[in-house]
Amino acid sequence: MQKILVFQRDGMGAEKVRAVRELRPDLELRVVDVDGPFPPIVDDPRDHFPPDLEEQLAWADLVLDHLYHPDLTGFLLDRCDAAGKPVVASGRKLPRAHTPTTCCTLGRIAELGEYAESFGAPEFCVEVRDDRIAAVEVLRGAPCGATWKAARKVVGLPVEEAVPRLGLETQFHCYAKANPNVFLTNPLHVAGEVHAAALRKALKAKTGDG
Repeated sequence: MQKILVFQRDGMGAEKVRAVRELRPDLELRVVDVDGPFPPIVDDPRDHFPPDLEEQLAWADLVLDHLYHPDLTGFLLDRCDAAGKPVVASGRKLPRAHTPTTCCTLGRIAELGEYAESFGAPEFCVEVRDDRIAAVEVLRGAPCGATWKAARKVVGLPVEEAVPRLGLETQFHCYAKANPNVFLTNPLHVAGEVHAAALRKALKAKTGDG
């Protein structure tokens, strides 16, 4: 069983934690809450972390960072480097972490273990009857759970309507902020586009077209 340690500031990772626990109850998650508010510069980040931080890092196979503060994240990355633990920190540019543009663009990365097998860039298997979506199986999806919610909404739709609808439904359930991030992209748009593209790919695989 993979052991995942989640650091979140002011509950900012709560929905992803809930969805991961629901979708992969076999993964073991622990959550460390680091509550603010915080000034723009935190002089001594260690003061805001639990005293048993090193023991918790030793327990973990993977660390998820939802701190979204450069000083807090920087300190966490220092400790993860020392402990030899991989870190996922979506939506940021951090050379010492895996930083997909959005949580639903994470690739299958071996060192991220079972988490990356289930969560990241979406993958679907579809059934089509009479040019309508009869069923959608989510093989892999966003850790916020948006992929599974969106997939349910397109069952029964004509194929030509299902692809754009899936993108819109994903955006509706997405927890990313609707403003450009450090990658100069709108995370909501990215989420919608990658889900629509994944459904398109699944449909082509089903029909053998392209």
